[in-house]
Amino acid sequence: MKLRKNAAAISAALLSLFAAESYASQIYPVDQARFMTNARFDFKIELDQKIERKDLVVEINGQDYKKTLNGTEIWIPREIDAEGSALILRNVEIKKPGDYKVTVRSPEGEMTARWNLYTTPRKAVAKNVILLIGDGLSVGHRTAARIMSKGVHNGMYNAPLAMDDMPHMALLGTSSVDTIAADSANTASAYFTGHKSSVNALGVYADRTKASQDDPRQETLSELLRRKTKKSIGIVTDAEIEDATPAAAVAHTRRRADKADIVGMFYAVQPDVIMGGGSAYFLPQSTPGSKRKDDLNYIRKFGDAGYKLVTNRTDMKAAVNGATPDKLLGLFHSGNMDGWIDRHQWKGNTVEKFPDQPDLTESFDAAVKVLSKNKDGFFLMLEAGLIDKFSHPLDWTRSVGETIALDKVVEHAKEYCRTHPDTLLIVTGDHTHSISVAGTVDTELPRDDTREEVGVYADAGYPNYEDQDKDGFPDNFLPSKRLAVFFGAHPDYYETYGTNPDATFNPTVKNEKGEYVADEQNQSVPGAHFVAGNLPRNESQGVHTVDDLIVTAQGPNAREIKGFMNSTEIFRVMAEALALGH
Repeated sequence: MKLRKNAAAISAALLSLFAAESYASQIYPVDQARFMTNARFDFKIELDQKIERKDLVVEINGQDYKKTLNGTEIWIPREIDAEGSALILRNVEIKKPGDYKVTVRSPEGEMTARWNLYTTPRKAVAKNVILLIGDGLSVGHRTAARIMSKGVHNGMYNAPLAMDDMPHMALLGTSSVDTIAADSANTASAYFTGHKSSVNALGVYADRTKASQDDPRQETLSELLRRKTKKSIGIVTDAEIEDATPAAAVAHTRRRADKADIVGMFYAVQPDVIMGGGSAYFLPQSTPGSKRKDDLNYIRKFGDAGYKLVTNRTDMKAAVNGATPDKLLGLFHSGNMDGWIDRHQWKGNTVEKFPDQPDLTESFDAAVKVLSKNKDGFFLMLEAGLIDKFSHPLDWTRSVGETIALDKVVEHAKEYCRTHPDTLLIVTGDHTHSISVAGTVDTELPRDDTREEVGVYADAGYPNYEDQDKDGFPDNFLPSKRLAVFFGAHPDYYETYGTNPDATFNPTVKNEKGEYVADEQNQSVPGAHFVAGNLPRNESQGVHTVDDLIVTAQGPNAREIKGFMNSTEIFRVMAEALALGH
């Protein structure tokens, strides 16, 4: 009996030890990090226990770590929000490529992290880099967009999408430090820093402290370009400019919701072109509609910094068709902009309030016109953010409309590359959604149950979308025989096999228990039927999935886009093209 009790005590002690080590003791950058020489980062060691500095040994490749990392050490005997000690070096860099092993020895024991540092050519092979990101862009989005935009005849697509017809292609993995299922913050951050991060984190490794902006930083591509080149920088989106993907260009926070502070981070870096929605975070709290909690007026601050402000499509076109400004700030909506279908066909959502919003193609053309003034070249990131914004609420029609809108931008970008072959063009998403095309829905079938209008296999046939004006968009996104598209990761909802032209589909409402249940208003749509969810009841919408992304590319160094890649390698390909590692 005594032996059994001792064994149980030992087992409990071991479990406690392992739990403590996995929770707190950590080295940043993390184990298996692969990043670029001369890109700056914060080095941090977190210990589970409070110890004396003299009892800590930190080595890199068997030598005192200060022989590799220069900087002022910050020693914290007991870190706030934690029981243990911490060591921090801010803003350091490693100049020599190779493999590095970090070894930390303390009274807790030993832990290690292995890093691989790569360098880049000394001479840039690209003058410009254009990165086009479809937020949430999945294979299903591309397939549906190709069918609806180009059409199919006798099993053959009439034409590929512009994003399909590029010479280099790869699969891209998107998992983050803390989970296989990532969000836009850490996925976009991987593109901009070459480091992995955690859910909701931008430009940092998420540490154990509660403060959102003191975490170990990773230098962004925008900051590298400002520090090491004379190139111009452009950030364009149809979401809020402070949203995760565009924010990844400049931000350092483990809380993507720090949108008011992210505006300040944009101001610190000052990209030459900033365009999208989200004006509510630029305005002082005294302004109606402001989402700030202070009196900072970033409209005025950016104006004083030399930016030309435009707030609609008409003003934007006028600004670049005259004496093109050196800096352009376009804020076209207080929140996320409206989608292509709403602006051009249905006039739903907030189009009536914001009737003169530009298309993404128009924003792209305006941005390139401003950025091309710089003889040293430019970097431009454009995000089609609404693909994701409409995929979450299961509004696939609007989401696919945005996929076609992105493809029209790819057409414009490829045309620019045709006359500027020194431009690297990369097109990808940041993560995926569980969207799939299953067949068609034929509303002309004499059926009482809409579900029976779904055709699969031989019964699917072909949808009857038409594009009489040849603009690449269906003239009617709700023809009598349309695509049957479904999501694999979703809450409870009522399937209507159609869409709501007045506003984005809303699948759920919250019940008295605080759970999300199917919105019964959708039950009143003729033929609608209940679909049981497969997500926890605290999820109100569809979620991101772990499926691989497709990335396509052309131009200088695009040959490096091949096989299976990790998301951080997109940073490497761009950095190599621009020779940023020296």
